Formats: sequence, C-alpha cells, structure tokens
Amino acid sequence: MSKSPITTHILDTAVGRPAAGVRVVLEKQDGGGFTTLGDGVTDADGRITDLMASGTLTEGVHRLTFYVGDYLADSGRKGFYPQIPVVFEIGATDEHYHVPLLLNPFGYSTYRGS
Repeated sequence: MSKSPITTHILDTAVGRPAAGVRVVLEKQDGGGFTTLGDGVTDADGRITDLMASGTLTEGVHRLTFYVGDYLADSGRKGFYPQIPVVFEIGATDEHYHVPLLLNPFGYSTYRGS
C-alpha cells in the first residue's frame, strides 16, 4: 500500500520521546472554511502515515490540527496550547509532504520534513 502524500510525526521535546495517542485532523481550505480530508491518532512512534489515500492530493491550502491538550493532560502536565493548527500550501501534487511537530507544554515548532 502506498503511503499518504501528507504524513506527520510528533516529538515531545520536554520528555525526549515520541508523542503517542495525539489526535490529528487534516483539512483543505474550501472557500471561506475547511473540509476534512482525514484524521488519525499518532502511533507509539508518534507518527501518522495514513491521513489520506495515495493519489488524492490536490493543490491548495491545507491545515493539520494537532489536539495536544488531552495528550498533555493524560501525562499529568498542563499546557498552553490545547490545539495547534498548522496551515501550509501544496503546490506540487506529485511530491510527499511530511509535517513534523516538535512539542513541549509551552511551545512548539514545525517544518517541512522529508
């Protein structure tokens, strides 16, 4: 089976390990709002590789929303960001887009990975 054209990975930098069990929703901008394309929960390695079917990627603005509030609460920590929306633009539909999130309770960083 081919990998999703958009994948993600969350590392919890405060504890030095992957963030397992985080819900993530993938959406595409559609006029004034967003339409859901897929969703999933990070595995034991903090990854989601099946957000959408291979061959279904289209150009446009997309958003990954990471629901990190429950993850932090489940580990007995309070955080500042209950949800982290990451908005990015797809131009070339024949490429793979990996959008990692580096997370700690009071901050985050993201980038286009490989």
